[in-house]
Amino acid sequence: MSVLDKRSADQRQPRPEQGPGAPPGAEAGDTTAGAAKSAPESRSRRGLPLALNAVSVALGLAIWWALASAGFKLPTPPEVVDRASTLISDGTLADDALASLTRVLVGFALGTAAAVPVGFLMGWYGILRGLIEPWIQFFRTIPPLAIIPLAVVAMGIDETPKIFVIFLAAFLACVISTFQGVVNVDRTLIDAARVLGAGDATIFARVVVPASTPFILVGMRVGLGSAWATLVAAELIAAQEGLGYRMQNAQLYYDLPTIFVGLISIGILGLLMDRVLLLAERRLTRWQEGR
Repeated sequence: MSVLDKRSADQRQPRPEQGPGAPPGAEAGDTTAGAAKSAPESRSRRGLPLALNAVSVALGLAIWWALASAGFKLPTPPEVVDRASTLISDGTLADDALASLTRVLVGFALGTAAAVPVGFLMGWYGILRGLIEPWIQFFRTIPPLAIIPLAVVAMGIDETPKIFVIFLAAFLACVISTFQGVVNVDRTLIDAARVLGAGDATIFARVVVPASTPFILVGMRVGLGSAWATLVAAELIAAQEGLGYRMQNAQLYYDLPTIFVGLISIGILGLLMDRVLLLAERRLTRWQEGR
């Protein structure tokens, strides 16, 4: 019996409080009381993760401060805040963050835009899979950072090689997830659609794409992390601004507070972008059964 059938059967069966001696409106009163009780519980469930996040952040700052005070070569949180205030006031941090964010967004967008159709083609057509998959697996074994010397020689030292290595990191992460999403589509759904007279285009648009969407979004989140991880090395290529460039420049002068400001800025920007993708994943996959 399906979930819908079970719900229909439950609605047809009389509840114990609906017997001859039950007062009128008893069910409505119980329902209202249950809804009133569930509202605070729902709010408490939503507030608990935020409270745990706040506790985790506070604990991490305390450990960081304790390690710095114990003699480890780490700047204290006030020193990092002071350096961040300086970099914000003179506009350096905003310029670096904008430069890095632009490179990541362009490389990530291009990598995802190329990975999704390639992954669909690999999963849907066996011939294309045999032609493309060896190259995908080959380049997956090569770290994108190892491509930097070739990118500099072939593309120069402007923005193109920086964006290219970020593109490659995002592409390789996303294409595999898209391919797995198409391969893992339930064949029963495809066969049922064919029995109902659907053509390949309809099956692809109405069955394969929705079923592959969770895999694509997971691949995009992994690709986003790979893009940010590649950013610092990409900005070694004759960059004049960017968070990675600022951190590398600070390393020469043993400027730990500036390095920490760059690390925290990258972490915050990456976290915000990941939360946006997570929100999109929840909205686009509402049709999935909750677990």
